[in-house]
Amino acid sequence: MSLIEIEKQRETILASAKLDGAFYNIIGGKRLATTRHLSVINPATGKALATVPDIDAATLDDAVDAARKAFPGWRALPLARRKQALSEVLIEIARHAEELIVLLTAEQGRPLSMARWEIDLLTNHYGPGFLKMDLPQIEQHIAGIGLVIKRHTPRGVVGAITPWNVPVLLSFVKAFPAMLAGNTVILKPSPFTPLTVLRIADYTRELLPPGVLNTVTGGDELGPWMTSHSGIDHITFTGSTATGKRVLASASGTLKHVGLELGGNDPGIVLADADPHAIARDLFNSMFLLSGQGCICLKRLYIDEDIYPAVTEALVSIARSAKVGNGLDPDTALGPIQNQLQYQRLQSSWEEIKKSGAKILYRGDVPENETGFFFPVTLLDNPPEDASFVVQENFGPIRSVFKYKTVDEAIRRANNTSYGLGASVWGKRSDELQRVAGQLEAGTVWINQHLVRNPFVPAAAYKNSGIGVELGEEGLKEFCNIQVIAAKQEIRNG
Repeated sequence: MSLIEIEKQRETILASAKLDGAFYNIIGGKRLATTRHLSVINPATGKALATVPDIDAATLDDAVDAARKAFPGWRALPLARRKQALSEVLIEIARHAEELIVLLTAEQGRPLSMARWEIDLLTNHYGPGFLKMDLPQIEQHIAGIGLVIKRHTPRGVVGAITPWNVPVLLSFVKAFPAMLAGNTVILKPSPFTPLTVLRIADYTRELLPPGVLNTVTGGDELGPWMTSHSGIDHITFTGSTATGKRVLASASGTLKHVGLELGGNDPGIVLADADPHAIARDLFNSMFLLSGQGCICLKRLYIDEDIYPAVTEALVSIARSAKVGNGLDPDTALGPIQNQLQYQRLQSSWEEIKKSGAKILYRGDVPENETGFFFPVTLLDNPPEDASFVVQENFGPIRSVFKYKTVDEAIRRANNTSYGLGASVWGKRSDELQRVAGQLEAGTVWINQHLVRNPFVPAAAYKNSGIGVELGEEGLKEFCNIQVIAAKQEIRNG
């Protein structure tokens, strides 16, 4: 295809995203447009896609007022009624799936297949999974007290602040359980990727009582306004560890409940009995899903020295076939870096890598004659483990591969990090896999897999990778207070 034909094909696909329509905030069930706007950039072209509202503090106050007004009525609804309303929201999202998939690719950059994966995870897996969960009331007779009833009650207004890498799923992984538990929500998507979330909120605004789900967008001030706002009872945040620390400090002034899902520098250990060719594809995908822009991507890979050449050869072979390009093109495997700021960070890391003299196992190509934020797949061969580009989270397609002599050495090196989000171990012997997994310091340790999440399985973190739990019954309860009702035991004579 010629460049002109490729461009026409992209324009035809992009037309289905309805970018010529306005994007609104939803407050109290009503559309809100503002005089101030933020531009949203297509990372594959570097050009503006659309604009969204840039609200001020007074408008956030309006959103909080709407959420607080809606809370008593939403809390009072039986759980079954809340589930029915949220089920209708999922159906409406699915009805617009084809449009949302293209819109998500346009603003986030990943291939259409990966945008479809994200929308499908929400509508067919996570959403329905949440709706199967319950908050049972537990009754016990306790000697000396009497009848004890343990209940989970909603906290109130939840402020959800979500990132740009998986913008739809991570927004509603917070909003759905919060609303299911009886809370009302103010959802702030990343200013880099707000479009699909805003479009979903617009399409579904009449399916929920006004004020139950409010969406707001704005500049750098909006997050701190939310975290310090006295009318917001709980903050749930996904983002970098540095920003998470600021969120926690800001929220402390009003003693908010806070849940933080933060950065990761996930290690993986490949044992000597692993089959290099059998695991190579899963390893590569775990490292480079979404062009490596994932907090639970595998970032440091430790391989037994005896099979190091075979594993790295298999990884390089896969990397050579993974085309980096515009997500709208059918043969693209990995899209661009989502925003210019992150792209510049990766370029700085690459300059540091070159100065360090670290050996490059593989460095791929990026499209020619393109103006987007494309960064090549990069595999480093045993770089210094104290280098900043190894110690710090690489949110992009730069990965470090190391060889080790003994398993205990690999465990020690894998745990030598301030992060503790995820980890994995790969091999054949079940007893050894379990032994190694039990010594890795991470909230989730996978065996012969990585990156796998499920709505019924809790996700937690060690060290500087977060506070609290998401997903599972445990994640649902994060949006609740525990209330105990203790009825005095009657004392009877005779």
